[in-house]
Amino acid sequence: MKSVYLYFLVAGVLLSSACSSSRKTTTNNGVIQETVQAKPKTPVYEEEPAKPKTKTPTKSKTRMLLIETSLGNMKVELFNETPQHRDNFIKLAKEGFFDDLLFHRVIRNFMIQGGDPNSRDAAVGQPLGTGGPGYTVPAEFNKDFLHLKGALSAARQGDQVNPQKASSGSQFYIVQGKLESDEMLNQIQRQKGIEYSTEQREAYKTIGGTPFLDMDYTVFGRVVEGLEVIDKIAAVQTDRRAGDRPVENVTMKVKVIR
Repeated sequence: MKSVYLYFLVAGVLLSSACSSSRKTTTNNGVIQETVQAKPKTPVYEEEPAKPKTKTPTKSKTRMLLIETSLGNMKVELFNETPQHRDNFIKLAKEGFFDDLLFHRVIRNFMIQGGDPNSRDAAVGQPLGTGGPGYTVPAEFNKDFLHLKGALSAARQGDQVNPQKASSGSQFYIVQGKLESDEMLNQIQRQKGIEYSTEQREAYKTIGGTPFLDMDYTVFGRVVEGLEVIDKIAAVQTDRRAGDRPVENVTMKVKVIR
């Protein structure tokens, strides 16, 4: 029970250090089956009527981005099931919004956070995490998208001033987390009303993550290449007095590659 308390304490920190006008943190497929009905037999001498032309539904292609950092690159897939977050992230990337920003908040075994425009050219030791584009994005929770290692999620303002759990317009975090136990997952299920499948439990126990953030912060993508870069960034020395900001800047550029 002590470990759960510590987990939620850390989550509370996420709520209070990212994008906010006050001190906000913006701070956490379906298979289409077709059925074919048997056609009635037609006499050989009767011309079969022409079939109407129909368009076959096409699945939207997955959008991919490259997050270049001073410690390596990460290739990221955005989920079509979270269209508002997907489109907003792509828009900002195309505008160059993220270029030369910092991963301004890093907590080992938890997450790496960036997207604050105030971090560009910020003075050494300056606390960061209060900047944004001036708008939020409505929450798009999906029970299939969990906070496993590599999850790309939106930071947000705390529940007390943001009961709708709307996301920051620009601040995001990428999960590192740690391996979880059945005991911890059971406690989170009871406390949050989440039901993890066998596969999801196995993923948390073998890949790791931060399940205590599930269904409270919108997960809208995942790292598909470069998971080791998360570990490199999470391992840097940080300044607790500056809100867990890395002592040496970790910069980023974000490019749309598909």
